[in-house]
Amino acid sequence: MKTLIAQPVQLRLASYNIQKCVGLDLRRQPRRILTVLDGVKASIVVLQEADKRLPPRPAALPHFVLNEAGWQIADLGGAGSLGWHGNAVIWRDDRLRVLDTGHMTLPGLEPRGAVRVEFETPLGPLRVIGLHLGLIGQYRRKQVQHLAQETLDLDEMPTVWAGDFNEWSRQPVLDRCAPRMRFLPPHASFPAPRPMGPLDRIAVGFGLAVQNHGVYTDRPAHIASDHLPIWADLATA
Repeated sequence: MKTLIAQPVQLRLASYNIQKCVGLDLRRQPRRILTVLDGVKASIVVLQEADKRLPPRPAALPHFVLNEAGWQIADLGGAGSLGWHGNAVIWRDDRLRVLDTGHMTLPGLEPRGAVRVEFETPLGPLRVIGLHLGLIGQYRRKQVQHLAQETLDLDEMPTVWAGDFNEWSRQPVLDRCAPRMRFLPPHASFPAPRPMGPLDRIAVGFGLAVQNHGVYTDRPAHIASDHLPIWADLATA
C-alpha cells in the first residue's frame, strides 16, 4: 500500500499595477486585465491604479465586470471607487473570509496611501497590505518606515506587503527600513514589453514561508498594462 503524503497548503497572492486598465495600445480594456488575472491563478490580488485619477475617482475596473468573473472586492470605502488611493484588494477563493479592513495614510509630497485587509485563510489569519509608494526616494523610505510602525501597532498576525514600491534599485534600500519584513528577491516587472525595473515587490512577515515567486509574462500581459503582475505562493513557516 502506498503512503499518501499530504501536500503543504499554500495560497497564491499577486500584485498588479493595472494602469487604470489602459494598455500600451492606449485602449481601456478591463476584461483584458481579467484575462491576465485568470492566467496568474491567484486567490488574492492586490491592485494599484485601480481607480480613475480625477474625483470622484470611479473604478477603472468596474465592479460588475469583477463580479461577473467571480471576483469579490474588499470594501475599502470609496463610493464608486474600487479601492482607496487607487489601491484595491480582490479575491476569488471560497476558502477566504474577510475579518477586517482599513486604510494607512503615507507621508510625502504626493497623496499616497496603503490599504489593509485581514482574511481568515487555509493558512490561518493573514493580513494583506496593498500599497503604491511615491516617486521620490527619501519619501519611499519614510513610507516604508511608517508602514512598519503602523503594523507594529496592530494585533500580531502573519502579514504580507505587496504593491508597486516604485524602487528601481536591487539593493536592500527599502528592506533596511522594515527589518521585521523579509523582502522577496526582486524580479523585473516594468516596463511590461521588456521589463528592466523591479518596481513591484512582495514582503512577508513572521509565520509565513514562500514556496515560489515570480513575474507573470504570458500574453496579453505584455500590453494590458505598463507593469507585469508578480506573484508568490505563501505557506506557513
